[in-house]
Amino acid sequence: MKIYTKSGDTGETSLFGGQRLPKSHFRIEAYGTVDELNSYVGLIRDNTADDNVRNLLKTIQNTLFTIGSHLATENSHSPHVPEIKDADIEVLEKAMDAMDSELPALRNFILPGGHTTVSFCHVARCVCRRAERRVVALSQDAEVSPILIRYLNRLSDYFFVLARKLAQDLNAEEVVWKP
Repeated sequence: MKIYTKSGDTGETSLFGGQRLPKSHFRIEAYGTVDELNSYVGLIRDNTADDNVRNLLKTIQNTLFTIGSHLATENSHSPHVPEIKDADIEVLEKAMDAMDSELPALRNFILPGGHTTVSFCHVARCVCRRAERRVVALSQDAEVSPILIRYLNRLSDYFFVLARKLAQDLNAEEVVWKP
């Protein structure tokens, strides 16, 4: 199978199901941003030694691929696209609760940085927030399952907590914002 098809050379792409859209369409922007986020998650996974974190990040990557599939499908209820479930969100919440139990209370805003891997988490958090905004924008013109927005919202929180936990584990300074 060739990776190039030349079908996008005119500035359009196909959704699952065959509908063609301009590459600048909200739908394409939404799943493209989810794809960008997935790449950053891979970068964090490649720079993390903790097997539990690495395994959860791999699960997150699979879920993001599923979200992208939903966004790239004309009918979000297609039987060919796996479902996103509340349990997927609960996994993130349990991971955040476990990490939070080992962290000092948050009393200030935190400046991104301190260690390269921590910074990757903050970049992922920001890209996740952008993906969420893109999916919300799409939802105003097309049917989008609300669970996709909830998952992305929770995932950005996860990356913030993960950044704090990794900073602690790596003995990196957590720099607070001083206005």
